[in-house]
Amino acid sequence: MPLSAAHRAALKQLYTALADRVLTPDDPVYIADLNRHGDADPIADIATEIDWQAGGGVCLFTGQRGTGKSTELQRLKRELEDLGARVFYVDLSEYLLLSKEVEISDFLVSMAGAMSEQVQQQFIDTPGELGYWERFTQFLQSRVNIDEIKFKLPGAEIKAALKSDPDFKRHMQETMRGHIAQLVQETHAFFLQTVNFIRARIGQPDDGKVVLLVDSVERVRGVGNEAMKVYESVRNLFFSHAEHLCIPGLHVVYTVPPYLSVLAAGAGGLMGGATTRRLVSTHIFQDRSRQPDPAGLATLRQVVSVRHPDWTALFTPAALDSLALSSGGDLREFFRLIRLCLPAVRDDSQLPLDEAAVRSAQNAARNEMLPIPDNQLAWLQAITKTHSPCLKTDADLPMLAHFLDNRMVLNYRNGSDWYDVHPLLREVVDNYDPAARLV
Repeated sequence: MPLSAAHRAALKQLYTALADRVLTPDDPVYIADLNRHGDADPIADIATEIDWQAGGGVCLFTGQRGTGKSTELQRLKRELEDLGARVFYVDLSEYLLLSKEVEISDFLVSMAGAMSEQVQQQFIDTPGELGYWERFTQFLQSRVNIDEIKFKLPGAEIKAALKSDPDFKRHMQETMRGHIAQLVQETHAFFLQTVNFIRARIGQPDDGKVVLLVDSVERVRGVGNEAMKVYESVRNLFFSHAEHLCIPGLHVVYTVPPYLSVLAAGAGGLMGGATTRRLVSTHIFQDRSRQPDPAGLATLRQVVSVRHPDWTALFTPAALDSLALSSGGDLREFFRLIRLCLPAVRDDSQLPLDEAAVRSAQNAARNEMLPIPDNQLAWLQAITKTHSPCLKTDADLPMLAHFLDNRMVLNYRNGSDWYDVHPLLREVVDNYDPAARLV
């Protein structure tokens, strides 16, 4: 029979409940243990490290898209506040054009501008009675030869242009390359002044702990022919300019791309020994295996249940498990696959959807990742056999970044880190025969 109003409403409710959003720890659908694996809890580790650090310091936090980094940063913010820290959260996607190469100049300026706005919002005031965007404008006018800059914008327009104007961003990068030392000195001075301002306001002038959580850095990625240059720029930022990302008096947590630990091995050591804490995909497969992990599948069922308790009226358990396995344990991909299935339901007799009914959604998601060039298929095939990145030369680093960034390869941790190709690509990768291509 045609789809009833009740079933249509239920489908809509589930579709809406699985929309991508950042959760806070007090959200009723937040599952505290989702990213805690046994005794391993990267958020608790970061909170403890910051609590014990004297002065300032850097922590690095990573994970592939869909592992819940932004949500877990909200838990980190809560835990640090419970420990007495004053915490500021900034989303760099609101300040920085993430699809182009990033340099230390536009990165630091965006960080400082974002924190300045947060401080003004919380304290209705700013150190020196001047926000950072205005301060940066003065820096350009007083420190940089006016003939070198072809732009004369007020601070607010500089902020907007950095976010949306590629030509402006490129010109600013080119202009500031000859003034990096001055810019770093000026920006660090602003941060230190801001830290002292906050400490005075909260009544802890000597040892108040001020923390800045810098989100969305992991979303810096290029497209098309520019992609590899963007990956290289991220490596250069965190390796060549590591010391400039250590801010005097300030504790900073940077979310970084999952490929950074490979692209810039040792960068953390240049930041005072920072260790990269990592979120991984849900363990729906047993260690270095393609055998389903019942505990992981149960976790993903729980994630759906807290959002829509009556999901069994819409999917059979086997169908939901099939979608979970197809997602590779990536929560965002899991939600997306479920949502792809829902608009196609036209009749009550289709419900609950079975394994056959969800294949069209799985095929659609697979087709989005195809075709794959031969050289990439050979590499992906090696990853499936070794469960390691199989990096041969430094020149291959950008391509590995591409695999991880686009979730063609997923990262798991069952005791130790291991890798495998996205489940929807397994058949394509497994069936690849280099010899057959030469015939």
